[in-house]
Amino acid sequence: MKKTVATFKNAKIKNEKLTMVTSYDYSMARIVDEAGIDGILVGDSVGMVTLGYDNTLAVTMDDMVHHTKAVSRGAKNALIVADMPFMSYHVNIEDSIKNAGRLIKEGKAHCVKLEGGSDILDKIEGIIKAQIPVMGHIGLTPQSINMFGGFKVQGKTINQIQKLIDDAKKLEEVGAFAIVLECIPEKISKIITESISIPTIGIGAGKYCDGQILVVNDMLGMYSDFTPKFVKQYKNLKEDINEAINDYITDVKKGTFPEEKHSFKINEKILDELNK
Repeated sequence: MKKTVATFKNAKIKNEKLTMVTSYDYSMARIVDEAGIDGILVGDSVGMVTLGYDNTLAVTMDDMVHHTKAVSRGAKNALIVADMPFMSYHVNIEDSIKNAGRLIKEGKAHCVKLEGGSDILDKIEGIIKAQIPVMGHIGLTPQSINMFGGFKVQGKTINQIQKLIDDAKKLEEVGAFAIVLECIPEKISKIITESISIPTIGIGAGKYCDGQILVVNDMLGMYSDFTPKFVKQYKNLKEDINEAINDYITDVKKGTFPEEKHSFKINEKILDELNK
């Protein structure tokens, strides 16, 4: 069944938990879509997980369009959310709308996600007026790591907590259909979730959010550069992949692959003609 922004809004009303993962390519998108995931985020985390950057700041609009296209070809039922990368919505409203439009028109995403609260409300409002649904993102916003001084939990002081609550309410007021809460203390996420009528999607924000999201490479044990505290590793595919590659290397070197069943045949009469 096709998931839409209405699916997310109705889930909050019905108190049904939402599930999301990231995906950056056709094959993984097809797998997680067939598994029944509600939403796929084409995250700018592609910069670290797939492209090998130190952070998300180097990711470009062209990168995001490219990977969103691939995901949209693989996922037929999940809601596809595309991240707007660093500096794609920080200059002016007109450019923000154009960049969001590229992710919808070229990338075939259903909606976009922007990091930030009250400081970018005008950009979000402009994008929504252009008929593009927006998912908000507050708490730890990776595009702001230079301001935060690294990847740190947010919402530990009264001022920080109040700003998070205020930002969530403002995002709802301008029309965001959902908000990602990242690296926020569980009880603060509960307060935020109960204070707004749109769903919250947690990542490192505890069990009280209306839904959860994880980087698929983290939960499958495929990205080992760094594993955040909030990640539950459901499989360790890195070990399985290493084992498979080692077996392949061994088979090739021993001459046990390819076998007859992996090879193509030719009519012996043609061979005889060739050898005359």
